[in-house]
Amino acid sequence: MKVYGTNDLRNIALISHQGAGKTSLVEAMLFNLGVINRMGDVQQGTTVSDYDDEEIRRGLSLSTTLIAVEKDGLKLNLLDTPGYTDFQGDVKNAVRVSDTAVLLIDASSGVEVGSELYWNDAIENDLPVVVVLSKMDRDNVRPENIVARLHEVMGVRMVPVQVPIFEQGNFVGVVDLLSMKAYRGNAKPAADIPADLSDAIEVARMELIESAAESEDSLLEKYFEVGELTDEELWQGMIAGMRTRTFVPVLYTSGTANQGVVALVDFLSRVAPSPAERIQLFSGTKAGETVELSASDSGPLVLYVFKSTADPFVGSLTYFRIVSGSLKADARYFNHNQGEEERFGSLLAMRGKEQFPIDTMHAGDIGAIAKLSKTVTGDTLGDKGTPIILSQPEFPVPVYSVAVLPATQADSAKMGPTLTRLCAEDTTLQWRQDKATREAVLEGMGDVHVDVAVKRAAQLGVNLTTAIPKVPYQETVSKTYATEYRHKKQSGGAGQFAEVHLRVEPLGSGEGFEFVSEVVGGAISSSYLPSVEKGIKSVMDTGVIAGYPVVDVKAVVYDGKEHPVDSKDIAFQIAGREVFKKAFAGAGPVLLEPIMNIRITVPEANMGDVIGDLSSRRGQVQGTESLPGRIVVIAQVPHAEMLRYSNDLRSFTQGRGVYTMEFSHYQPVPAHIQEEIIAKAKIAAEEE
Repeated sequence: MKVYGTNDLRNIALISHQGAGKTSLVEAMLFNLGVINRMGDVQQGTTVSDYDDEEIRRGLSLSTTLIAVEKDGLKLNLLDTPGYTDFQGDVKNAVRVSDTAVLLIDASSGVEVGSELYWNDAIENDLPVVVVLSKMDRDNVRPENIVARLHEVMGVRMVPVQVPIFEQGNFVGVVDLLSMKAYRGNAKPAADIPADLSDAIEVARMELIESAAESEDSLLEKYFEVGELTDEELWQGMIAGMRTRTFVPVLYTSGTANQGVVALVDFLSRVAPSPAERIQLFSGTKAGETVELSASDSGPLVLYVFKSTADPFVGSLTYFRIVSGSLKADARYFNHNQGEEERFGSLLAMRGKEQFPIDTMHAGDIGAIAKLSKTVTGDTLGDKGTPIILSQPEFPVPVYSVAVLPATQADSAKMGPTLTRLCAEDTTLQWRQDKATREAVLEGMGDVHVDVAVKRAAQLGVNLTTAIPKVPYQETVSKTYATEYRHKKQSGGAGQFAEVHLRVEPLGSGEGFEFVSEVVGGAISSSYLPSVEKGIKSVMDTGVIAGYPVVDVKAVVYDGKEHPVDSKDIAFQIAGREVFKKAFAGAGPVLLEPIMNIRITVPEANMGDVIGDLSSRRGQVQGTESLPGRIVVIAQVPHAEMLRYSNDLRSFTQGRGVYTMEFSHYQPVPAHIQEEIIAKAKIAAEEE
């Protein structure tokens, strides 16, 4: 593969709800461009994009694949993104480094919740968008209804630039309204336009001309004066309207039937902007000041890493976009996030798993480099003397978690570093040691996301077992209670003696722990009070009633006794610990549970199912928001009821619902549930 300059690059992200046919469309593109001589199949695991073993096994794209192809002096960097919402972080990063977004809509299913999710990613990055109605070969498709629906949901005028051709109910091609030629299969476009489409073509072309004219004042004046635009002016208006999103062009395809694909590639080659024409500049910080960058070889060298993978056989691959400057192979560059220098070997243009070494890459290009040691997703690299760090997209908060355990003792030592490495590669994956439950918790965007991460850990040599995580409850008190405890031990030698009188009081939410002494007359020496506090704190991490951390409690030592010989530090620690347990038990102990803020977006037809399900989960619906064709249900739900919600939501909405979840506050657990939790905790403690 040859080296391409900035003006000859086209960076195009293919985005969609799951199952809309992105990977099949890319396969047809490669076939028509002569890159492959036979189209692969997603279900058979023979496509260029889905080459990972786990993708083949699931029949599902799990990460963004970079597909570099050449056409008529241009290099098209196609980014085939996953549609499954578990992997929306991958989509955000792919859109971040692209200059055009192609949004696929399944013509047999229509506009899905995920369609809008990824549309919003493109809009946030100010990308021009091309809408493609895919799977047009399915039965009973109604493209005109979907176009109207897209306009309603997205709030932007949708303008078809083609008219689909159907023969005996079968989708066999498209008429391009710009060239007024028909595309059938992978044959060259010809002027054999079906006569029965003349009226539809006339209406559609007039709408296209009017839309193109409205995109620029000069074109609108010309159209009013003459009533027509030249072919070149029509393209000019098309490009202007698309890049400012005055309107969005709509095209029709079937990847598996290889219809409309040649027309789509021709269209993208003509209208997709080069990196030099990117509407929104990349921004970052340099010495605390914001800088904006454009794709120019004359600018400072700045690389943004949008994907990184680790493979036990071929080593790591780091995918990047050259935001500014040009890049040479066999050189050293500086990672400004990590503060480390990295050695670059061969630069790689990627086509799935196929690698094409090249020695130079120019501003705006997208490629990969093997075996970087410190670099992870989201890092910025460049020259050491120009310390620019680019901002990252805002990623969603993980909503699904599992407790992870090493399968063997050998896995134990490697578990932490391996999980840290996986989370560095994937910015929507997180892991932590939960203080309340004393578990290692791995969090992601859904069950598939987390399951794939666990299998990736196994590929890296760390086998993990998973379980439903414990809920991070907290313990507190609801009333004031005072008691005392005497610790006395005599075993022949020096004895132990300490007596502590303690009052426990509830504090306000979030006030933590307060230790106070009201001892007068030297009943307990001041030197022993820290020992009492230490004894109390030793209980607070492990809890009193169910093994969870104690919060929002005030402990007041108001009296006690000591012995001139037998009193010592350890005696008062023990007395402090035991008197606190006793006082806590008498102060109306309460379990607190985390409450989550939930926003669930579903089709209107599923609103009743969602609200009914939330009620069964002890949820409190706070309200709803209406969007075109969809409802957003806003609720607060106990965390204990949401541990496997992603699976359930996917089940009763057929994968058409999405949600976000964030911590809100803690509140008391209902009494009957608290009794069950305490009983289970006692059984677990006895078994241990």
